[in-house]
Amino acid sequence: MDYIEHLKKDKKLAAIINAPVHERIKPHKNIPLQLIGSIMSQQLNTKVADIIYKRFLALYNNKEPKPQQVLDTADPTLRSIGLSNAKVSYVKNVARFCVENKITDKKLLVMSNEEVIELLTQIKGVGKWTVEMLLMFALGREDVFSIDDYGVQSAMIKIYKLQKLDKKQLREKLLKISAKWAPYRTYGCLYCWHMKDNAPISSK
Repeated sequence: MDYIEHLKKDKKLAAIINAPVHERIKPHKNIPLQLIGSIMSQQLNTKVADIIYKRFLALYNNKEPKPQQVLDTADPTLRSIGLSNAKVSYVKNVARFCVENKITDKKLLVMSNEEVIELLTQIKGVGKWTVEMLLMFALGREDVFSIDDYGVQSAMIKIYKLQKLDKKQLREKLLKISAKWAPYRTYGCLYCWHMKDNAPISSK
């Protein structure tokens, strides 16, 4: 695979690359719903997040709802599936923003990574890390580096022996290292997560 051959040029990263990563980095459909789902799963373990998402889909007869349908759903109904008041508010914020700004898969797919981040971080409750995960796992972007992700940072500190750097120096070093991974920085992050045995975890 092209990304393996390219990433192995980094000899230190090559030491942890022994097989293709199993995650499929490809565009998904109904990206606004993917964003809503990511908001619902924040700060929850995978099992609980999956249960809540299944309850969420059950509200719409197990069919993926459009943002307007989510917006039209009463707050108590959303709370009844296990969402906190704050999560309900954030979910509605995403749905409202997608309706008002006519956010569609077609619109997002033609935008650059930077444009998607700038657009979607306008939504209250949606941070840069959340959009980076959306870029990777919903929009299928192969060249995203999530510098603030705790799992990525931890793995890179160990791989490249960066323990003695202060925060500013660390960020500069991480960016410099990851630049060598382009245009496959998403896969570099995946190998870091696998090394740490982590799902993506925000450091925020």
